[in-house]
Amino acid sequence: MEVKITTVAKELPQYVRETKEILPFVSQWLSGQEDRFRRKVLKIFENAAVDKRYGIMSIEEVFTATSFEEKNDIYIREVKKLGTAVLKKALHQSEWDAKSLDYIITVSCTGIMIPSLDAYLINDLNLRQDIIRLPVTEMGCAAGVSGIIYARNFLQSNPGKRAAVIAIESPTATFQLDDYSMTNMVSAAIFGDGAACTLLSSEEDAVGPRIIGDEMYHFYDATTMMGFNLTNGGLQMVLDQEVPAKIAAHFPKVIHPFLKKYDKTIEDVDHLIFHPGGKKIVQTVEELFTHLGKNIEDTKAVLLEYGNMSSATVLYVLERFMNRNPAPGETGLMLSFGPGFSAQRILLEW
Repeated sequence: MEVKITTVAKELPQYVRETKEILPFVSQWLSGQEDRFRRKVLKIFENAAVDKRYGIMSIEEVFTATSFEEKNDIYIREVKKLGTAVLKKALHQSEWDAKSLDYIITVSCTGIMIPSLDAYLINDLNLRQDIIRLPVTEMGCAAGVSGIIYARNFLQSNPGKRAAVIAIESPTATFQLDDYSMTNMVSAAIFGDGAACTLLSSEEDAVGPRIIGDEMYHFYDATTMMGFNLTNGGLQMVLDQEVPAKIAAHFPKVIHPFLKKYDKTIEDVDHLIFHPGGKKIVQTVEELFTHLGKNIEDTKAVLLEYGNMSSATVLYVLERFMNRNPAPGETGLMLSFGPGFSAQRILLEW
C-alpha cells in the first residue's frame, strides 16, 4: 500500500523579531552578570546563524513572563490558534474537506495541555466524531518525522484513508529567566516558534511524493543528551555539547544500512531534507554530506529565517522541496534527531 505526502503548510506566530532587535533585551537581562560573560552570550546570539525568529509572545513578555503557569497559559492559547489556522491552510491547499480526515496526529513538546490540541481541532474544524487521535509528546526535534512515520503506519494498513500531522512548537515558552547556564543561552539563541501541517493519503489517486521507507534509530545510553527538566519555573532545556560529535560518530550506522534496505546509497539520494538543530549540528552534518557530494542549503536557509522550531522545523524544509516540484523519480531523505537520543529517517520518491 503506497502512502503519499499530499501537501505541507506552515503557519507563523504573530510576533517576529530579528536577532539584532533581541540583543538589547538580552544585554539588559544579563546586566547583573560579569561583563565578560555578557559579551560572550551576545556573541552566541550574533553567531547562531539565525537572523530572524517568530514567537507566540512579544519580546517584552518573553523577558517578563516568569511563572510556568503564565507561560503555559500563553502556550495553550496560541497553539490552539496556530493549529486551527495551519490545518485549515493545508486542507485548502489539497482541496480536502475537513470531514474527510480519518486520522489526526498532533506533535508538540514545548508546553503541557490536557486534553491535547487534537481535541480542540476536532471542535474548531468540525472533524468527524470517529476520527482517530494520536498526540505525540516528549520526542522533541525528532517528532515531526516521527508523526509522519506513525501516520504512514496507519495508512499502510488502511487503504483509501487520509491523515493530518500537525506540529506546533513554542520554545519561547520554555525560556528560563533565572537560568544563566550556557545551555539556556545557546537554546535561547537558536530556537524560534512555528507550526506546520502535513497531509498524507493512502488513496489510489493520491498525489505527492510516496514514502518508500521509514525507520527509527535509537542511541543506547544517551538519554541525558537532549530534552527538558521539569522545574518550578517550567521546562528547562537539556542540551549536551557532545551532540554533534555523537551524530558524527553514529552517522554511517544511521544512514547507510537504512538506505541499503531499499537498494539505495547516499549517492542515489537527490534531496537532503534535514532538521536544522543548530549551527554546530548543521556544520557537522554538512561536513558529512559535503564529503558525499551533497548539500543542505535548504536546511541552513530555514535555520537562518526561522530558527530551530523543534519538531516543526523539518517540515519547513520539506515544504521548500514540495514547492519546487522535484522531477518524477527523484528521491529525498528526511532526517531528524531528538531526545532519547534518537534519529528518525524517511525515504521519499517523487
